[in-house]
Amino acid sequence: MFWKSKTKPNGKKPPAEEKKQYVEPEFTKIRVVDFDLKELVVLPREIDLNEWLASNTTTFFNLINLQYSTISEFCTGETCQAMTACSTIYYWYDERGKKTKCTAPQYVDFVMSLCQKLVTDEEIFPTKYGKEFPNSFESLVKKICRYLFHVLAHLYWAHFKETVALDLHGHLNTLYAHFIVFIREFNLIDPKETCIMDDLSEILCSPVPAPNHVTER
Repeated sequence: MFWKSKTKPNGKKPPAEEKKQYVEPEFTKIRVVDFDLKELVVLPREIDLNEWLASNTTTFFNLINLQYSTISEFCTGETCQAMTACSTIYYWYDERGKKTKCTAPQYVDFVMSLCQKLVTDEEIFPTKYGKEFPNSFESLVKKICRYLFHVLAHLYWAHFKETVALDLHGHLNTLYAHFIVFIREFNLIDPKETCIMDDLSEILCSPVPAPNHVTER
């Protein structure tokens, strides 16, 4: 398990119930596309499953890394002393299984460094024709997706205000919805892992409401 839920010890209502600006309709209605995202993730008949997973996983890594970079100056060891999302604190486990509580920017750096290492490894994500994918490929894709979800959840929980100020919440909403639809299509993350964001997922993965047309007088 790569995460641990931790609520406030003083028994007060956790801020997760108070600060979810990101589920308010005025923000969730903002997207950069208005079509069914499932059309983008369904496996094309002529494409190998592993090739499809590799292509999409690499794309999501690059896009989520880019999205985080837009607010990275606000995510510091002082502002984000732990990697949090709702009432959950994520701990990092190194290759030897040692558990470490680190700041959010440290955690994200660990995530992005690991993902970069994996997606550029020709033995794991082969790009040459005829090269076989390793037996561990699916489990590594699941690991990458789980870590990327942690980053997305932290962006919403800790940095949505800055994202709105930069007018990038439409991009974040679309990226998040696309990612959730993808991992659901191929069962890449245990629902118990993503349930902390289910309220947002259900809103953003539903069809976009038709705009209200107002007739000018």
